Amino acid sequence: MSGYAKDSAGKNPRILALFDVDGTLTEARKVVSPETVSFLQALRTKICTGVVGGSDMVKQKEQLGDSPMLFDYAFSENGLLAYKDGQKIGETSIVKHLGEEKLKKLINWALRYFADLDIPIKRGTFIEFRQGMLNMSPIGRNCSREERNDFEKFDLANGIRQTMVEKMRKEFADYGLSFSIGGQVSFDVFPTGWDKTYCLRYLPEADFDEIHFFGDKTFEGGNDFEIYTHPRTIGHSIDDQNPLTTLKKLEELFGVPAPKSLTPPSAH
Repeated sequence: MSGYAKDSAGKNPRILALFDVDGTLTEARKVVSPETVSFLQALRTKICTGVVGGSDMVKQKEQLGDSPMLFDYAFSENGLLAYKDGQKIGETSIVKHLGEEKLKKLINWALRYFADLDIPIKRGTFIEFRQGMLNMSPIGRNCSREERNDFEKFDLANGIRQTMVEKMRKEFADYGLSFSIGGQVSFDVFPTGWDKTYCLRYLPEADFDEIHFFGDKTFEGGNDFEIYTHPRTIGHSIDDQNPLTTLKKLEELFGVPAPKSLTPPSAH
């Protein structure tokens, strides 16, 4: 670890480890393991820690527990809702940014597209409205775990999400929107600049010497790409989407011993 000055408790507050959630700290849409929580608590005594997820705070807490208290910084919806030391420090809304008319046109177009889309199965919740984005799912977010896995394979082979994103880029070229494919069944639609780099505005350059970001969707078009490649971050890609890989990388960097294994999600 870099030899910067530590505070009186031995913590180096000028180094931050910032984490994605799915495929980084947890398996996709699963609850964090107790071993990972213990590791993160130990890591926080050495450096600052933070989490930035695309989901809303309710879903983040379902997976991580009380994330605003577990980390120094907790950002949901890419940082549109921001917490520091357990206290809310910022909140932003896509409704105020786009306006109701543009938002309505966007949603209506997507619903018509989903209605005409021929895929093996469809379920429910095709559009999830969030504070700072729309999450769109061709199969519907209410699908089962098995259906989710099957759709991911079908999507990889047929480019369902990628094709829809390309069409939306053309249709709404004047809206100033970005599109990010993340997770297994959906993609996010949000104002340009409202990707995960949005959270960096709450992390002043003068306060940090190093910001290490850990994520799995670090490829171009993935929802970790922008922050992974940002000049202010040192990117670490979790290519196997295994939380234990994240902890082993952290052990190498900061000397906190990683557990030998993690309790499977079904057992906790």
